[in-house]
Amino acid sequence: MTDLARTTVAVKNPGKRPRVIAIANQKGGVGKTTTAINLATAIASIKLKALIIDLDPQGNASTGLGIEREQRSKTSYEVMMGSATLVETLMPTQVPGLHIAPAGVDLVGAEVELVGEDGREYRLREALRLNELDYDYILIDCPPALGLLTLNALTAADSVLVPLQCEFFALEGVSHLLKTIERVRRAFNPTLEIQGVVLTMYDQRNNLSDMVATDVRGYFGSKVYETVIPRNVRVSEAPSHGKPVILYDFASKGAKAYIDLASELLKRERGLAA
Repeated sequence: MTDLARTTVAVKNPGKRPRVIAIANQKGGVGKTTTAINLATAIASIKLKALIIDLDPQGNASTGLGIEREQRSKTSYEVMMGSATLVETLMPTQVPGLHIAPAGVDLVGAEVELVGEDGREYRLREALRLNELDYDYILIDCPPALGLLTLNALTAADSVLVPLQCEFFALEGVSHLLKTIERVRRAFNPTLEIQGVVLTMYDQRNNLSDMVATDVRGYFGSKVYETVIPRNVRVSEAPSHGKPVILYDFASKGAKAYIDLASELLKRERGLAA
């Protein structure tokens, strides 16, 4: 991408500050990246500007939006290391109004390379502050671990969205994330809040899914979204085609669920702004 093309994806807008939402769960395979991709797509579909920051070394959010590895000349690794601005990494996607700061495997090294650096917890927050970005929502796709990358995301974010798979150990696993969020509040980001909890991979044929959903709602109360994301073949297929399921098969149950989830999220956000 040319420098001119890059500058068109983020415009200085001093009067506007995007909402920053980290999508996090230290457990892998819970639909975290799928949720990031499809929420951002649904937000962009109603003419709001959205950005995904791919902070997972696996780079699945980038791949899932059709960004080939050889296209990722500058990534979130350079942002974290201070060798590139966030604006320099941004790439447009096939979804109008949605852009991404891609990731690659070199991001693994950031955890080690930043360990001895002053202010290492604030790298992403400072990168966001240095660039007044013309977006309504910035979603950060966190790695499936509670290390320095996730800590940076939580320090930079206004709130956290937690995807929870409908499985037996769902609540047990998330307890570590809640402790981390509380530590981040105390030490780095006192205004951080839990934006919501979304139940993923729900199987209506399985009684366990209902039991888990009941337990999660009992524990988190109104923080749990009414919308649940079903276990759906089309949702699983879409990333291999480099597309969000909303583009891959708009009529599928998975696509409709993510559209409903985005609608709920935006209603909550409007309530916070009121």
